[in-house]
Amino acid sequence: MRYARCVAICTFVVVAVLGSAQPAKAQRQQLTATDYQRAERFLNWHASPLVAGDEVEPRFLDDGNRFWYRNKTGGGHEFVLVDPTADARRPAFDHARLASAMSLAADTTFEPHKLPFQRFDFEDGERTIAFEAAKRRFRCGLTEYTCTVGDTLPDRDPYVASPDSVWQVFYKDYNLWIRPFGGGDSTQLTLDGEKHWSYGAREPRPGELLRRNRNPARPQVVWSPDSRKLLVLRTDEREVLHHHYISYTGQRSRHFSQPYALPGDSIVPVPTVHIVDVASKQNVPLQLDPAANQLSLRGSPRDSVWAPDSRTFRFHYLTRGSKAIYLVEADAATGAWRFLAADSSKTWVETNPQGGASWALTPDGNDVIWWSERDGWAHLYRFDGRKNEQFVTAAAQNGDGVGDGAPVPGSRVPNAAATVLRNRITSGPWVVKRVEYIDSATRQIYFTANGREQDRLPYFAHLYRVNADGSGLELLTPEDANHDVTFSPSGRYIIDTYSRIESPPVTVLRSARDGRVIRTLETADVSRLEEMGWTSGQVFSVKARDGVTDLYGVIWLPPGLDPSRKYPVVEYIYPGPQVGSVGRWAFTTGNEHRAMAQLGFVVVQLDHLGTPLRSKAFHDNYYGEFIDNGIPDHIAGLKQLAARFPFMDLDRVGIWGHSGGGFASTDAILRFPEFYKVAVSGAGNHDNRSYNIYWAEKYQGLLEKDTLKDTDNYEASANKTYAGNLRGKLLLMHGDMDDNVHPAMTIQLVNELIKANKDFDLVIAPDRQHGLNEPYFIRRRWDFFVRHLMGADPPEGYEIQRGPEGQGGNNN
Repeated sequence: MRYARCVAICTFVVVAVLGSAQPAKAQRQQLTATDYQRAERFLNWHASPLVAGDEVEPRFLDDGNRFWYRNKTGGGHEFVLVDPTADARRPAFDHARLASAMSLAADTTFEPHKLPFQRFDFEDGERTIAFEAAKRRFRCGLTEYTCTVGDTLPDRDPYVASPDSVWQVFYKDYNLWIRPFGGGDSTQLTLDGEKHWSYGAREPRPGELLRRNRNPARPQVVWSPDSRKLLVLRTDEREVLHHHYISYTGQRSRHFSQPYALPGDSIVPVPTVHIVDVASKQNVPLQLDPAANQLSLRGSPRDSVWAPDSRTFRFHYLTRGSKAIYLVEADAATGAWRFLAADSSKTWVETNPQGGASWALTPDGNDVIWWSERDGWAHLYRFDGRKNEQFVTAAAQNGDGVGDGAPVPGSRVPNAAATVLRNRITSGPWVVKRVEYIDSATRQIYFTANGREQDRLPYFAHLYRVNADGSGLELLTPEDANHDVTFSPSGRYIIDTYSRIESPPVTVLRSARDGRVIRTLETADVSRLEEMGWTSGQVFSVKARDGVTDLYGVIWLPPGLDPSRKYPVVEYIYPGPQVGSVGRWAFTTGNEHRAMAQLGFVVVQLDHLGTPLRSKAFHDNYYGEFIDNGIPDHIAGLKQLAARFPFMDLDRVGIWGHSGGGFASTDAILRFPEFYKVAVSGAGNHDNRSYNIYWAEKYQGLLEKDTLKDTDNYEASANKTYAGNLRGKLLLMHGDMDDNVHPAMTIQLVNELIKANKDFDLVIAPDRQHGLNEPYFIRRRWDFFVRHLMGADPPEGYEIQRGPEGQGGNNN
């Protein structure tokens, strides 16, 4: 298999890198500001602006074929308009004239290649564009190129307009209100909303309150196509216990809290769907059985939740612990409902971890296309969307089976006849990613999938087409790369961006009829990066702990690597289970892995057993044993790599990660101290008894207490249980206002480390939430590995510079 070995490693240039060799015993090496500057250039917020043509996000026009996108040019950006039927690509407007018109209207100066907006809307038959820039609303004519500027805009539009543009619904005092479009007298639609049981919105999280975010909430509602009804999600959190937070940065400390259900809690949030009639104000809640633990009013990319006639709507929901998932169709007039498809599992039911919905519908509503792992692989199944037209209510239910007859303990649901499987659509030892488009005329389904093509990286996604009965499967994107596709609303065209870890992206326009490339839209240019020494990561494969299963990862090498020397090894880990350490198996311009390699480390990412995009058994590997974290696979993989590449020094191995990766990196140094010498942990969920039920109960299972032993099934998977094992160097970092992973988990671990008389380093980040992707914390991580793993001294007080706001994204 072509990924059995790292490629391009044999062509080394024998040049020593400062800090990369084994440090001399007599004198510590000193890394300089120049060394850090070299590394810093490869952080994404610095590297990304230097690349041209690597990001194409199409925005389609009303005809369903033409589209525009904002294209990076390496020194700014441009807006491009594409007409697929004419095979034409041109500027969306005259950038220089628009910049001049904006400058005159706003009494400031704008540059044509750096226009300060991300998107725009065509108006007046495409003779005008409207957009927001500098928190003001611009309308600019494209004939005479004159602009008008409106008032300063709020950060968030609080109104949700009806499809006919007659009404706007908004949120106030825990309830829904309605007013005529554009303003006028308001009418209250719901009457019984209250704190922690409101309609369409939640209370601001502690971090939002800390930032004094006073923007009005925008309600989460879904209008019916006829603009007569609203669907709104209402979640009862009134009696749920709270997590608490203290901000210490003011002269007087400030207290915050939020409802936060933990494993083992008997009172948890209960979501409910309400149907609100705009004219009569009738409010009908759906009484679901079994009760919903998580509920989504989001359809597939192509499917509205509502049926076109506004009589029915569909949604899916999960039971507690993600043990079962149901697709429901409900009557908008009465609230009666029926199951369309369902699944259950002894571990957990996945809801498509690759960004797709678990369901799609044929345009006529006759068929439900259901994404399921029921046979051990993610595939598509076709259920009857019209069978059993009789709707039921909770009181009328009976039986104990769903979908294909699989029982769901403790629930009362219709028997198996309530859902009718017509046929399975796909099969085999590969993974369907998601449904991309359904052609109503040909009854063909377009979908992306991983792992079907032989001798290719199993994480590469390709586009396929298949008939609804499962026949006629075709590959439409043959290039050996990862494909990210977008269909035009008409279904006639595909915008396909494909790339590999080691190959920059190419974006092409394809015909949906046969996958033929009509034209190349963009080919990414990374020459400016290459001029400063940029190189790609290299894909490798190793065997898992079982010695049989193939695992895949990426290795990043120091510049000028000398194979006769020894280099310290640093792993980046994210254990999943919802995503792996590598993340997207596609090209990246800059990241911290590449930057740390510039300092003289060999940096490794590996997707281990227990991560997604492979089989269900692969994914389920350490269900109920969260402390596994895939670490045995990492150790086995690094040993295989070091045998292949002797320049890797396995006496100096470090590991870092954030969130789940912070949990895993700490786990590694506590449970395998003979292998991992240094670890950096950011915002780790070190004890999932303090983490939210949606994550913890999904992957660890429901909390079960053993009263005789005064323990439970979570204790063995808590890092603090192993605090006495610490021998190496550990740096813990956590934001004290982290309203995702509560800082209590790090403090609990600290408490046990102190009890065990262990030395460690701790950074509590004041007023920070979950993300710590800031220059200071990156620099502290680098310093820690340089000092304790490389055996060198970092430059004193080096300050990493952040790129422009919003530029470059995450560095991991």
